[in-house]
Amino acid sequence: MTTGDNTLFSIGDLAERTGLAVRTIRFYSDRGVLPPTDRSPSGYRRYDLDSLARLELVRTLRELGIDLPTIQQVLERERTVPEVAAAHAEALDVQIQGLRIRRAVLRMVARRGSRPEELQLVHRLAELSDLERRRLIMDFIDEAFGDLDANPELVDLLRSAMPELPAEPTPEQLEGWLELAELVGEPDFKAAVRRAAEHQAQERAAGDRTGLHHDLTVFVRRTVEQAIADCVDPTSDAAKPILDALITQYCETFGEADRAEYRARVARRLEVGSDALLERYWHLLAVVNGNEPPPSLAPVFTWFLTALRVTG
Repeated sequence: MTTGDNTLFSIGDLAERTGLAVRTIRFYSDRGVLPPTDRSPSGYRRYDLDSLARLELVRTLRELGIDLPTIQQVLERERTVPEVAAAHAEALDVQIQGLRIRRAVLRMVARRGSRPEELQLVHRLAELSDLERRRLIMDFIDEAFGDLDANPELVDLLRSAMPELPAEPTPEQLEGWLELAELVGEPDFKAAVRRAAEHQAQERAAGDRTGLHHDLTVFVRRTVEQAIADCVDPTSDAAKPILDALITQYCETFGEADRAEYRARVARRLEVGSDALLERYWHLLAVVNGNEPPPSLAPVFTWFLTALRVTG
């Protein structure tokens, strides 16, 4: 239908041109989002080319998830499209974060076959804020070390190494956080950390006031990894000079003499520090923070302890 130079369309015409359902266009018209330009002699609603363009904009905004009241504000020039787009993008960021968290929770539950009560716990841990995550870890550290004179450099390291999820964490980071949060609540892990703290306190009471020993750790790892690469059996005679070199390095670091009693203390130190749960803690923390997890020292500790027990 035409009126002068203007082409007018029925609701059916608009449906054919846009692919929208007639009932949808009628709904928009009834809500005032798409007011008719005119009416036919029989009272049917008619729309011009501007209405067609308006309808296309409405459809695009709706496909982007923007609600009708906001669309009405755009059409009435109460808000601009960039303003609405920016606000909606921020809202989507929150929704996407929530969906990622839900996905991580569901994947973990599916993989582990969690019971209903475990599902509730995992979901609660996933929803914690940054401050709540830090508080959870700090409470764990306080419980393990608070009443002991343990190595202050290690305690400071633990307090400074907090889980920091980025604004857009990967599924691996979210799952890492969920496992880390559960780990610090497990009795076996708490007991392992407590043993390490008590051992440090005993060593300090006996006169050891040294701090962390990065250089010693590097020396031990490189030496033992080379022995493993060379297929040196820790129970063989070939392991003895390697073990002697390791113990010599320990003695120089801690100001001790190479005696059977001291070798037993080194073995005890390795036993306490080589707990798999402790290593898992640092691995998960690295994953959560987007860092490369440290290499596993389990093979190194196993070789070193075996050599100490058999040939030491």
